[in-house]
Amino acid sequence: MTRADTDDYLQLFLNDVPMMDVRAPVEFDKGAFPNTHNAPLLDDRQRELIGTRYKDAGQDEAIKLGLELMTPEIRAQRLQDWSSFTRANPAGYLYCFRGGLRSRTTQAWLRELGIDYPLIKGGYKAMRSFLIDELQKTVETVPFVILGGLTGSGKTRVLHKIHYQIDLEGLANHKGSAFGRSVDDYQPTPIDWENALSIACLKYRHRYPGAGLLLEDEGKLIGRLLVPIGFYRKMLHAPRILLQRSLEERVEITREDYVSLSWPEYQHHYADEAEHRFRDFWFGSLDRIQKRLGGERHSRLRAIVGSALNRLFAHGEAQGFDDALRILLDEYYDPMYRYQLESKPVDILFEGDESAIIEWAHANLRAMP
Repeated sequence: MTRADTDDYLQLFLNDVPMMDVRAPVEFDKGAFPNTHNAPLLDDRQRELIGTRYKDAGQDEAIKLGLELMTPEIRAQRLQDWSSFTRANPAGYLYCFRGGLRSRTTQAWLRELGIDYPLIKGGYKAMRSFLIDELQKTVETVPFVILGGLTGSGKTRVLHKIHYQIDLEGLANHKGSAFGRSVDDYQPTPIDWENALSIACLKYRHRYPGAGLLLEDEGKLIGRLLVPIGFYRKMLHAPRILLQRSLEERVEITREDYVSLSWPEYQHHYADEAEHRFRDFWFGSLDRIQKRLGGERHSRLRAIVGSALNRLFAHGEAQGFDDALRILLDEYYDPMYRYQLESKPVDILFEGDESAIIEWAHANLRAMP
């Protein structure tokens, strides 16, 4: 049965519907959506040539050039890619930038193979606009509560034990500090990040209507990604709940996150280069905050970390990092966090340990005014 073209963007994103993006790779790489596959009608060079012809001579001449550039071999490869996607994703849709000529051309070529495959009306541009509007709707309608706590308190761990939350650091693929880079230092593009955040919020509003949303305390930037300004402003003024941990608990949590769990990831990802890469990660992270640490403390930390790395590589022992972590938490991160907290005129709704925070969240976030 032939399925109709659609402009029901809400259902596309709520249901993670597979989508085939027939824009050029340069467009896709700049910004796309989750659950999309790039199977371009035109490659980057073809798109550039046709675009120039369109500006100089109009649409008819641009279409004529497109047909000339599309050799039988290229056309056969395109059809193979598209038909493979349609077979693997019979409930999916295709789109281009505006749902125009490229989408209709792809549909027409597929029909020649006996494949009727629907397109998304308005294409990427309309879906992107929809997500921008929906993110603003989240800011306007959903109560935010911020999970705060001193660095190393394990806020992300606690967040994942609560239903009513979105993990911003997870979406941004960064742990939100100078030491927060992922093993491959990959973060999505700014547009991909905004799209993913909007979709996560859209799903949240439909999964938990009327509920408050718990977010971890973040700065303007998560790694290299800027939190959307309206979203961040609401976070700044939102009430907070504070997770309490002792310094020694925080040292242990930080060691687990940045050494015990991270080092095996480096070994798996980089193999023979793992030691070099992990050493660069630690020293590079310290060097990024050298000015704020001060020269003497920076040198002292580099010496402690250097010895700890040698012990880790030689004997697999992670405890050698504890002295450095204790200094970083107690002398650097804690004063900075306390200053920031004191400078924010916000309500503190609750303070407690992990179990108390989880209990409070499930009791109070399910329905908030």
